[in-house]
Amino acid sequence: MKKISSGKVREIYEVDDKSLMIVVSDRISAFDVILPSMVPDKGKVLNQISAFWFDYTKDFVKNHVISTQLSDFPSEFQTSNFENRSMLVKKLKMLPIECIVRGYITGSGWKSYQKDGTVCGLKLPEGLQESEKLPKPIFTPTTKAAEGHDENISFEEVCAFIGKDLAEKVRDTSIEIYTKCAEYALSKGIIIADTKFEFGMDEEGNLVLGDEVLTPDSSRFWPLDEYEVGHGQRSFDKQYLRDWLKETSWDVEHPTPIPEDVILTTRAKYIEAYEKLTGKSF
Repeated sequence: MKKISSGKVREIYEVDDKSLMIVVSDRISAFDVILPSMVPDKGKVLNQISAFWFDYTKDFVKNHVISTQLSDFPSEFQTSNFENRSMLVKKLKMLPIECIVRGYITGSGWKSYQKDGTVCGLKLPEGLQESEKLPKPIFTPTTKAAEGHDENISFEEVCAFIGKDLAEKVRDTSIEIYTKCAEYALSKGIIIADTKFEFGMDEEGNLVLGDEVLTPDSSRFWPLDEYEVGHGQRSFDKQYLRDWLKETSWDVEHPTPIPEDVILTTRAKYIEAYEKLTGKSF
């Protein structure tokens, strides 16, 4: 199989002119660096959470999934190495933006708000506290950088990139997916503070949801029973690992292996998110 992309976590192979295989590895990245230690089963967790959300949202947004079943994969992928961590998907013309939706004020959004009361140029109400729920979700797109950091862009810039009609559709669809899925997650004891979506266009010109959906790698997941406004939150995602790296002044330039207890705690957080959301045992 022809490998066409090797990202921080995903490997993408071309099956034919209409389909791809996406394989999710156990690699983990932080601060745009692939860490030297893997998280066992992380790829399986991410793939199966995405599969869950693609199925949950399929009635109101098209997605790229053809199959997640091993028996439907090309013969090269019909081995245990690829089971539960792979998807056969439609090939799309991906849009050059990442669609960030924020429902709570945290992370870089909180830092920006403290400076001038805005997040990505959007004026927010005065007096918000860290981790507070926003009056309504906001759309804060970024560029899709091949290397380094993605850059925040305005909605007007998105319109210039892809046209006003498509930009409005992408914005509205992103907010709709976030809103419906965040409500569901809340019923399972998880707050989805923010997330990232990616879209592409199919051959018929339809907007199609691709990449990954509402995973601990693309979202901030907080436990509802511990939620408290006014400070940062414990999370089910890789924020725990990011915080550990910051606290230990881990050297990004000269990365060293991550201690096993930190890796196993990270793994447990991913699995806990999967089990809470799906109601299934991993």
